[in-house]
Amino acid sequence: MLRTIVVDDEPLALTILGDYVGKVPFLELVGTTTSPIAALQRVQAGEVDVVLLDIQMPELTGIQFLKIVGNRCRIILTTAYSEYALDGYEHDVVDYLLKPISFERFYRAVQKLLPGPGAVSHPEPRQPTEVAPAAEGIPDFIFVKTEYRLQRVDLSDVLYAEGLKDYVSLYTGQPANPTRLLTLQTMKHLEEKLPVSRFVRVHKSYIVALNRIESIERNRIYIGKAVIPIGDTYRDEFFRRVDG
Repeated sequence: MLRTIVVDDEPLALTILGDYVGKVPFLELVGTTTSPIAALQRVQAGEVDVVLLDIQMPELTGIQFLKIVGNRCRIILTTAYSEYALDGYEHDVVDYLLKPISFERFYRAVQKLLPGPGAVSHPEPRQPTEVAPAAEGIPDFIFVKTEYRLQRVDLSDVLYAEGLKDYVSLYTGQPANPTRLLTLQTMKHLEEKLPVSRFVRVHKSYIVALNRIESIERNRIYIGKAVIPIGDTYRDEFFRRVDG
């Protein structure tokens, strides 16, 4: 059991995350607190293995907390602000959760606390979920640059990407009503960031998520209402991937 403490200056967040911890068999909730100082004392006393840590707090920021504790415990950051992500990863955090946090996303994060291959397996959460943790070594999210911030994008949400010269439109969410995110990057740069096991370039202007394809008809791919062309240059490789 991994002894876990939740640190957040919002009482509602403490309640939600504390409840999430209670649903995971390999986590033990040893406390919730609005005081990062109190949490720091418990970490330094050797009473905590994992800290679910908010970043913006009055007494001590999450980044300051990270610098003090070093490698004494594992840290999962929780925040409503994506711009702190790179600071967090410089300190080797386990994961970075953007609020509001679903249980599914929380469970994917805490799975990363477990040892690698050969470890004793743990049962699923006490409440059934359809969680599919990322494979070892394959990221389950990326950060993309928008006009005002670095925006986290969960790869499981991505439907397809459309290139627009030095910009890329990422379409995420439900195929029937997708969300469009305009990012400041090239298709080549995005393609290099995406895991090849889950995404494929099908046209000079399109990359698609293989598991979000609904149907294929001749040289066209259908994802919801979107009709995506398959370029001649990419056709053979695409059908090789699809046919397995």
